Amino acid sequence: MHATTLMRALIAGAALTALAGCSGESSHKDGSLASKSPTGAARSERTVQTLPGMPPVLDPSDIYAADRPGQLSDVVKGFPSRVYVPNTNSNTVTVIDPADYKVIDTIPVGRQPQHVVPSWDLKTLWVNNDLGNSLTPIDPKTGEAGKPVDVHDPYNLYFTPNGKYAIVMASRDRQLVFRDAHTMKTAKTVPVDCYGVNHADFSLDGRYFIVSCEFSGELLKVDTEHMKVVGQQKLPYRGAMPQDVKVSPDGKKFYVADMVADGLWILDGDTFGKPSFLPTGKGAHGLYVSRDSREMYISNRGEGTISVLDFRNDRLTKKWRLPGGGSPDMGGVSSDGKVLWLSGRYNSEVYAIDTASGRQLARIKVGSGPHGLAVYPQPGRYSLGHTGVFR
Repeated sequence: MHATTLMRALIAGAALTALAGCSGESSHKDGSLASKSPTGAARSERTVQTLPGMPPVLDPSDIYAADRPGQLSDVVKGFPSRVYVPNTNSNTVTVIDPADYKVIDTIPVGRQPQHVVPSWDLKTLWVNNDLGNSLTPIDPKTGEAGKPVDVHDPYNLYFTPNGKYAIVMASRDRQLVFRDAHTMKTAKTVPVDCYGVNHADFSLDGRYFIVSCEFSGELLKVDTEHMKVVGQQKLPYRGAMPQDVKVSPDGKKFYVADMVADGLWILDGDTFGKPSFLPTGKGAHGLYVSRDSREMYISNRGEGTISVLDFRNDRLTKKWRLPGGGSPDMGGVSSDGKVLWLSGRYNSEVYAIDTASGRQLARIKVGSGPHGLAVYPQPGRYSLGHTGVFR
């Protein structure tokens, strides 16, 4: 089917498939894992049975309640505000002072650094040296790099919500590797039969997470506690390349950016049913939530734009275009929520964008192939990984 025709059909049938719910945690024939947390009206009663050991949910109606402007944990309050940019082709991390948009340091790391990832306890930044098969720790208090830790194929890195395990997205190895969150020793290796596992996000109760498989156009659903794939589906678009994953503030929907379909897949995580589709722009890639939990910024890498989604109405309200074009990729939002920082993947630069107006505040030259930059510190009690997914 022609791409435009398919998209129109998907949009016309945009209502998510509602499957009959069931109480308790169970694997269904379709591979879905029902959440133990109540849905709908029950969630407003703030009853959430979380993953064992996970910090309590502050507000079941807003999963990002701990991410308000300036709401920094005591752990990070002494850390200087910095932007850490991994340059995949230069094998370095560029450090930017956001106060004046100046580069203040360049840190040599391993081969092909893909993302800079805050640890669950917020104390360390892990540089994912994918082809270097290592993680380089950076002390965010001093900006100093430590001794690399041997980890095979660390394309991306996440942490279970209880802080027990790090989850390595081993894209080439076709594995999800659960490791001790501190020592990085392997606890369990989970083979997958999709290609290119790369991004993820967790349910409200932390009991499962949704993973994108870039090179086979698939999604996985994984039971966090049992470290087991319980669902898998092929996206209904030829050549689909799913990227970043983000859960809605109320925990009811997952959004998955697709750089070939040029928009967002939207699905119910509990049922893991068929997704609907929302076009955003060419090369949709990174997803970032505003500090008030009302909007999500979508970087459209293929056209140099950023689309803005209104969560409440599930519709696009704005599109910001970078002057002179660019390739906005991965990044994060400043602690005060006023600036969206994105790497320019194919332009050796970083963009600072005013979240109130969409105006470009700065365009900063960095190394070659900048990718998953981390703005740090950010508000939140703990980190779930990637470039900064905080709760």
